[in-house]
Amino acid sequence: MKFSGLFLRQLQQHVLPSSKFGNIARNWSSMAPNVGKEEKTSTAPTGAVDSSEGQADHKAVVSYWGVAPPNITKEDGSPWRWNCFRPWETYKADTSIDVKKHHEATTLNDKLAYWIVQALKYPTHLLFRRRHMCHAMLLETVAAVPGMVGGMLLHLRSLRRFEHSGGWIKALLEEAENERMHLMTFLELSQPKWYERALVFAVQGVFFNGYFLAYLASPKLAHRITGYLEEEAVNSYTEFLIDLEKGLFENKPAPAIAIDYWRLPPDSTLKDVVTVIRADEAHHRDINHFASDIQCQGHDLKDFSAPIGYH
Repeated sequence: MKFSGLFLRQLQQHVLPSSKFGNIARNWSSMAPNVGKEEKTSTAPTGAVDSSEGQADHKAVVSYWGVAPPNITKEDGSPWRWNCFRPWETYKADTSIDVKKHHEATTLNDKLAYWIVQALKYPTHLLFRRRHMCHAMLLETVAAVPGMVGGMLLHLRSLRRFEHSGGWIKALLEEAENERMHLMTFLELSQPKWYERALVFAVQGVFFNGYFLAYLASPKLAHRITGYLEEEAVNSYTEFLIDLEKGLFENKPAPAIAIDYWRLPPDSTLKDVVTVIRADEAHHRDINHFASDIQCQGHDLKDFSAPIGYH
């Protein structure tokens, strides 16, 4: 330490101006522990990785925490392009699911949930009409909320009561993440305008808080609302497919993120993407109606195994 102090005084007098000396002196304590140690680097996560020439195009981040992202490759050995999801999270959508199934509203709880959804549906239809791409982006920003809210509240309940959740926390968070991936896919095909982004802020703020309070008051009502919301999502994507078949919209090539996420053939198109997304929505419909049925019959969700990975 004596040597370090003498060195700094001589450096100040003979070599460096006072301003530069001050910077070095202030940083001396943080620099000293790293002397002689090898710097470790990690890469900043992004949605997609530029894999040109087999190398990820990232800016290096200096870190001594020893955390290094794994080098993930596809089955053919080529680099994995995405950091927002990994190969083991991809799947082939079950498009054989019945997309016309509807839960008849017979009880007061069901009728309330149904008319809440109908009241939310008509303003969006008047606003977007046949602008399916914009409608889909707004729809996905809303559809990704219920699973996150439900999973969060079940998580907190599990902590308070020292009990298992039956897998429902994971199932609902899977649903939220799957809905978010729908949005990320549509963003590859169309960018929302400023007023559409503003609308998302407003709708998400109102819907999140409203759904949060609804789930606190009655989880069976909240799940039934989500079930009917997913039914409307299935209907919206069915109309989208009809217009694609009529040639009212260009059947563009499927974006790379969709091909990797749903394991689609390389020559897939927008129609294929909308088809698998509609299938996902139908599965979410069934999960939430099933969750509401469990609670309407007087049971707790934790007593019945959650359909994890059902989508």
